[in-house]
Amino acid sequence: MHSYRERLSAPILWWVVGALTLFTFGAIVWTGFDLAITLAVFAALFATEAAFLLNWGRATIEVSQGQLRVGKDVLALADVGAVYPLDESQFRAMRGPRADPRAYLLIRPYLKYAVYVEVLADPRNGDPEGRARLNSSCPYWLLATRRPAELAAAIELSRPVPRAGDRAVG
Repeated sequence: MHSYRERLSAPILWWVVGALTLFTFGAIVWTGFDLAITLAVFAALFATEAAFLLNWGRATIEVSQGQLRVGKDVLALADVGAVYPLDESQFRAMRGPRADPRAYLLIRPYLKYAVYVEVLADPRNGDPEGRARLNSSCPYWLLATRRPAELAAAIELSRPVPRAGDRAVG
């Protein structure tokens, strides 16, 4: 069961603006060439745009079964500390002047909001395939999202309940 799932696809406006820009560029190339070259140029330009935007939009964020999955990367929710939804100015600061170069970032320029997820332990624990591709000093994950409050709530609600006798972190 998934408690949260989001695909970070590019908005329609990006497709339209990209197509108009490439159409203009293709029209410039068209000048002085025959129709076959022009069609080949348009096809190459639009295929490049589609490949770029589709690749950007295939990123997914998923919270399920006690894990936070971002693409192929996995973080056990037992290793998560503070979780904060960030507004536009906070997100800008966290990916700019307040950024930590060791942090895991999933950023898309068309998304204005994010969620800050503090990492308390080595995110590779429980990942025998090493898919996390992160080192043990990763202080936080910064995840761009359209629905920061929902993602933060899903992470909080999906955390394992501490058992009696577990050592408190802090």
